[in-house]
Amino acid sequence: MADRSAARESGREGRTTKAFVIAAALLALFLGALDALIMSAAMPTIVADLGGLPLYGWVFSSYLLTRAISLPIFGKLSDLFDRRRLYLIAIAIFLASSMLGGAAQSMLQLIICRAIQGVGAGGTFALAYIVVADLSPVEKRAKWMGFISFVWGIASILGPALGGFIVACMSWRWIFFLNVPIGAVALLGIFLFMRDAREARTQADIDYAGAMTLVLSVLALLLAFMLGGRTYSWLSVEILALLAVAVGGAIGFCIAEKAASDPILRLSFFGNSGFSMANASAFFSSFAIFSLSSYSPLFIQGGMGKSPAQLGLAMVPLSLAWSLGAIVCGQLVGPKTEKPFALAGSFFLVAGSLLTLSFSPSTSLAFCSFTLALAGFGMGIVSVSTLLIVQNSLGASNLGVSTSSQQFARTLGGTIGVGLSGSLVAAQLGKALDPLIHSAPGDGLPVSVFKHLSANIESLLQPEIQAALSPHLQKTLQAAVASGVEVVFWAVLITAVISLVFCCLLPAPGK
Repeated sequence: MADRSAARESGREGRTTKAFVIAAALLALFLGALDALIMSAAMPTIVADLGGLPLYGWVFSSYLLTRAISLPIFGKLSDLFDRRRLYLIAIAIFLASSMLGGAAQSMLQLIICRAIQGVGAGGTFALAYIVVADLSPVEKRAKWMGFISFVWGIASILGPALGGFIVACMSWRWIFFLNVPIGAVALLGIFLFMRDAREARTQADIDYAGAMTLVLSVLALLLAFMLGGRTYSWLSVEILALLAVAVGGAIGFCIAEKAASDPILRLSFFGNSGFSMANASAFFSSFAIFSLSSYSPLFIQGGMGKSPAQLGLAMVPLSLAWSLGAIVCGQLVGPKTEKPFALAGSFFLVAGSLLTLSFSPSTSLAFCSFTLALAGFGMGIVSVSTLLIVQNSLGASNLGVSTSSQQFARTLGGTIGVGLSGSLVAAQLGKALDPLIHSAPGDGLPVSVFKHLSANIESLLQPEIQAALSPHLQKTLQAAVASGVEVVFWAVLITAVISLVFCCLLPAPGK
């Protein structure tokens, strides 16, 4: 009897410990996700304080680049070393860089801190999914993966609003400083309650060559897509050199992985159809949804002439539906139903993408919100179902690699999608604006405004830019923006269809 009571007590303690660890992991994930979005509302104030306007975009890009690079590396390290120690290191990096970022005295210092912060965020992202999957029974893993995506959705809604509130009521520096006490709670929770129950490895061969060539290839590739078509022409020496370095790095990575005794990513994994098809679907679906979420605001405010408040309300359904789709998928998906859910999610994503082609300056905000929600709901389902398929394709011994590979595919797809879409919009909008600048005196676009838009098309969202235009010119410009963003909607549809095709190629349940 006493043994039975002790067993029950031990079981309750184990469940409590798991709950604390998962709560700490989700809190760390929430901070990292929030930090990717909260900066947008604060950047005008930061630029006014620190200067360095030409470096504006690198505050975001440096964070995204290092986060993308660190994801697969932390994933592999988590299969080799103690996950608790790695998690503590990742959170500590994030908190230290947050303190330094809040104290930055120049834009260059801030960018360096954001790059270091991205490394910590990549580690917390990878380990949050890995640790939660590790602690969850296989039959309940889907529910927790859906809940993690729900946390992402909440962060995407709160981020911009919270950033604006902090800047208005406190100082932009508190965007960084507030990470410290909240992150310290997550750090303490991981330190006190998390234990790695896996058998310790006596030795681990770190694939240094693979890590270096991976970093080189990914960094060059993402830089090419961030700068191509905007800062530099796609056929410029700079972009061609970056693409050449990316290809060379990729070839070097493949050679290093074949030679390594314990590679970061075994090339044989790509022969597993579940692993390769699910990651490919995650890449193209992320290309579609992040391009849509990044350039729909340009269409709604710059092409339809809506106010920032109306824009905010129109975009909220996308994040809410994404979270809802992830939760629904997590609650309903079973061990043999991941593929049907992936197909259903891709279908919703394609349907939403198709409806964007009907957008025009006269489209109602309600229809825009419905369309974005439809696409977001589909993405929520795809993100969870493909993650489960990738995790199950390699087994528990490679849980870190499988989980981080899917996160890496999503990050890579989203970053490339936003960068490529930006260059497409810039090229298309430039063609549409050119006749305006050469039109009759008094009716044309002012040269100063034209140059400003050519360098930064997102400035169409700025009220001072729109106020500088006559009512007639505003309508003409809205039509130009609408035609410019339409090419992105076509790219979104094409990549959503490709994602659906890869879902169709997923192995049948049980195989």
